Amino acid sequence: MTENTQQQPASNPELPTQYAPAEVEGKLYERWVERGYFEADAKSDKPAYTIVIPPPNVTGSLHLGHAFEHTLIDALTRRKRMQGYETLWQPGMDHAGIATQNVVERELAKEGKSRHDLGREAFVERVWQWKAESGGQISGQMRRLGDGVDWSRERFTMDEGLSQAVQTIFKRLYDDELIYRAERIINWCPRCLTAISDIEVEYQDDEGELVSIRYGEGDASIVVATTRAETMLGDTAVAVHPDDERYAHLVGTEIELPLTGRRIPVVADEHVDPEFGTGAVKVTPAHDPNDFEIGQRHGLPNLAIMDEHAVITVHGPFQGLDRLEARSAIVGALRAEGRIVAEKRPYTHSVGHCSRCKTTIEPRLSLQWWVKVGPLAKAAGDAVRDGKVKIHPQEMEKRYFDWVDNLHDWCISRQLWWGHRIPVWYGPNGEIVCVGPDEQPPPATAGGTPTGEGWTQDTDVLDTWFSSGLWPFSTLGWPEQTESLEKFYPNSVLVTGYDILFFWVARMMMFGLYAMDGTPPFHTIALHGMVRDQFGKKMSKSFGNAVNPLDWMDTYGSDAVRFTLANGANPGVDVPIGEDWVKASRNFANKIWNATRFALMNGATVEGELPPVEQQSAADRWILSRLNAVVAEVDAYYDDYQFAKLADALYHFAWDEVFDWYVELSKTTYFAGGEQARVSGRVLGEVLDVTLRLLHPIVPFVTETLWTTLTGKESLVIADWPSDSGFRDKAAEREIELVQRVVTEVRRFRSDQGLQPGQKVPARLSLDGTALAPHEAAIRQLLRLQPEGEAFSATATLPVAGATVALDLSGTIDVGAERKRLAKDLAAAEKEKAQALGKLGNEAFLAKAPDNVVDKIRTRLAKAEEDIARITAQLDRLPQA
Repeated sequence: MTENTQQQPASNPELPTQYAPAEVEGKLYERWVERGYFEADAKSDKPAYTIVIPPPNVTGSLHLGHAFEHTLIDALTRRKRMQGYETLWQPGMDHAGIATQNVVERELAKEGKSRHDLGREAFVERVWQWKAESGGQISGQMRRLGDGVDWSRERFTMDEGLSQAVQTIFKRLYDDELIYRAERIINWCPRCLTAISDIEVEYQDDEGELVSIRYGEGDASIVVATTRAETMLGDTAVAVHPDDERYAHLVGTEIELPLTGRRIPVVADEHVDPEFGTGAVKVTPAHDPNDFEIGQRHGLPNLAIMDEHAVITVHGPFQGLDRLEARSAIVGALRAEGRIVAEKRPYTHSVGHCSRCKTTIEPRLSLQWWVKVGPLAKAAGDAVRDGKVKIHPQEMEKRYFDWVDNLHDWCISRQLWWGHRIPVWYGPNGEIVCVGPDEQPPPATAGGTPTGEGWTQDTDVLDTWFSSGLWPFSTLGWPEQTESLEKFYPNSVLVTGYDILFFWVARMMMFGLYAMDGTPPFHTIALHGMVRDQFGKKMSKSFGNAVNPLDWMDTYGSDAVRFTLANGANPGVDVPIGEDWVKASRNFANKIWNATRFALMNGATVEGELPPVEQQSAADRWILSRLNAVVAEVDAYYDDYQFAKLADALYHFAWDEVFDWYVELSKTTYFAGGEQARVSGRVLGEVLDVTLRLLHPIVPFVTETLWTTLTGKESLVIADWPSDSGFRDKAAEREIELVQRVVTEVRRFRSDQGLQPGQKVPARLSLDGTALAPHEAAIRQLLRLQPEGEAFSATATLPVAGATVALDLSGTIDVGAERKRLAKDLAAAEKEKAQALGKLGNEAFLAKAPDNVVDKIRTRLAKAEEDIARITAQLDRLPQA
């Protein structure tokens, strides 16, 4: 299969009787790190394989989503390392602007302070202090999971090098007129006091109100409906459709805006839907994105009526009121004036909320910095269309194109103190200077020209996604042309959730193509789904179903958690997970342990060459044939990112074929001793060696312990990945399949007769002239069948696979009691059948019953008929009482 040149230690430790993950995992991981197994060498002549970690927030801790994603990435990188690639899994964390600032502000609030009490510099220093003391606990948790990252390269998005990268790309985009400053409607969070991007707004159905208000008087009046009555204070027009004859006489005139004493124009705009409501809409350009566009087309003034806290700042009676308080007060005032035409409560409608703090966002006209995404988004779309970058699964491409092909300019400025400060300075006479990383900020020089005093830097910081969008190349030293950048860029694959396809993936595509001369940041985007509970429900603390993966690791071991997650990882599909499944994976780890321990105690070895085929038994040839087929199958699944399928294939091969069949089939050989035992011991050693290698990327701890004990070599982390030798023996596979059929059929019969698994039964096996003859001893061992003896009297005969198995059940079961039990079961099945037939034969019932009810009855009928056939066969096979 493979050869490994690792040196063997002087002696091999014996395996304990039970596997104890807690005693193994931590020590093993630290040994891997100390020996530098995960460190990537930029000078290596091996082919490169690179994956970056989706940088978790510095405020975060390991949740199941992280554990899931990290398991998949770790499996890929461990396999590639074993395949001989210079493998880099780049670790690091994101500074997470809003989230981190909120955490530290909450800490200050406990002291009765705000960030303004400290001032900007002291507050930022406080955040760095928090980061050093409390942030980044996820790094330790990654070690618990077994993440094979190169810790020597760990980066943080506020590192000096990454800050230089941010300043460099900002300057380049600014000079290329792809970054600009403009006053537009943005999503404003009155709680976080900052702009947030469209993709950071979460929409949900809220119960509010819909109020219809009459503007103007008599024939010169129009009724408009709104869910946000408070914004009427900022109305600067009413808009109708140009072709709406109902309002043609009013277009170009002015009507009275209630409560304000102002008159506003009636304008005609094609944006208005004449079929919706009254066909007229109020226009508030400073507080609605669509209204802003109407206002731009018609030269309407932008009247801001709220401050950053969403408190009303205009019109005396309502000034100082929170927006929700003002809404109620304004509706009351309008009602008093007879202006309310209709009111609907509750009125359910979609409302945007800040994804960080869940506060209702406020559309707000604001002067902000923007990225002109048109040319960048086109390049990002073309890279996928042209095949430079593949999205897996392919059906996710449509989502990607729907986003990048319709991307609006990106608001990148945030009104925070924690983050990359915008490198723009403003002069006393209206000058604006963008400062690059190698340039001195004013007042020293501005574009090479000496300046005077009075210069100030922009107070805003950049959106967190601006810096994380540079992650694939900034972590490798860009803008410097480093050895690491040359060796490890572009990344081989990006493994991430479909939920941040827009937040992060599209940003990296745009920036990578722009900064790296048209080279995309990765060859493949492998998208996975979200982890959900066992019922498919989203995990959330508020739902009471959130799970701390460390609890499961403590109880069942990290391998069990990893295998469970990999076993549910179908590309682009959400992953349900429950504790029972983790228990099952723990049982699998124990099975691997116990079976390997048994094998080592009974002569399994990797010493010497594999015996030639002619010396091998049919079982030996069968398992080696299946082993090579599984190697090829697992490789194909890895290359297609089909983690669930490869985990399932390995589970069934290891548990069913190796441990339950091959080891059991070979027990008689081991116990007999001699040359054949030596041959099978070497074959079993080979099979275990390769199987443990195949399993290692997913369950690294238990496999490492077992493999080093089996082989005496240094570590599976640096072992060779198995290759398919091409050996296949279809004849041996067919022969063992016959053995499996006989054993399975007789086991089923034994179970049907109520025999205990270990209960021995006299039997006569008629195998002469069949391929089963050489396997009689193994079959008897597997089925607990004794020699027939002189008093043998066949009470049941089973023809199967061309052979005959006759059993003497006299004395092993109470035939009378068994017949009585089966007769009772048969009567119940026949009653169930009669009831189902009665309903299905009732035309009146069928005419009224829903399809799903009828289908259930048909299923019950089929089950009853199956039970009747099974029980009747069991009765026929029983001896007469």
